[in-house]
Amino acid sequence: MSTDPQTTPYRPPALEFKSSTFSVPVLILFDNDTVIIEQQLQEKVRQAPEFFKNSPLVFDLQELNKQEREVDIAELTKIIRKLNLLPIGIRGGTAQQNQQAITLGIPVHSIHSGSTSASAPAPAPAETVKSKKITPKPDPKAEPAISTLITQPIRSGQRLYAEGDLIVLAQVSAGAEILAEGNIHVYGTLRGRALAGVQGNQEARIFCSDLQAELISIAGTYKISEDLDESVRGRHIQIYLQNENLIIQDL
Repeated sequence: MSTDPQTTPYRPPALEFKSSTFSVPVLILFDNDTVIIEQQLQEKVRQAPEFFKNSPLVFDLQELNKQEREVDIAELTKIIRKLNLLPIGIRGGTAQQNQQAITLGIPVHSIHSGSTSASAPAPAPAETVKSKKITPKPDPKAEPAISTLITQPIRSGQRLYAEGDLIVLAQVSAGAEILAEGNIHVYGTLRGRALAGVQGNQEARIFCSDLQAELISIAGTYKISEDLDESVRGRHIQIYLQNENLIIQDL
């Protein structure tokens, strides 16, 4: 039976898949004590409540699994959600941990290239068994975080996170959010939210050529738009923390 093309209305596609890159905070665990994890995570959330509010989160078990330390995935997920964080992935897990995460509706993310996945650990010689008793600590020789450079405007609804300094050469639209563990530089109009020193770095600063922000924050101390004096708007300014107060000063 033939089909008359004139009687078949054209329907535009209802959806489309596209490759996209976005930044999500990663929670790297060095201890499997869920009580300690909850206490320290609560402290991090208190330092930057606006950043962590309903934030997506990937938890990384690679360091724990290097030390062959087990962790209760269900209990860990419960703690994360209790603090209004949204776990959206697990990485560095063993096959068993990955399956537990999938059962909880949490997808598995692969470790990026150059890292060793904990899901297939190399056989350890017998004499390394003693290392189980050593409390794991972050590697002090880890490379420092580098600056992140953004040349495109940051649109409303976008959220960017930098482990070091964040440099934006364009505007940050209202409804957008930029976060950095170090300093933030915005060489366009800042209309969204800017949070520097989100991991507690009180020496971090925000530099801006046109301040119209909805919120500014350094190490958890913040001001919203209503708290900003009209005299600082539209000016080249720097923002820093002094005696637990945000100081806004002309450049």
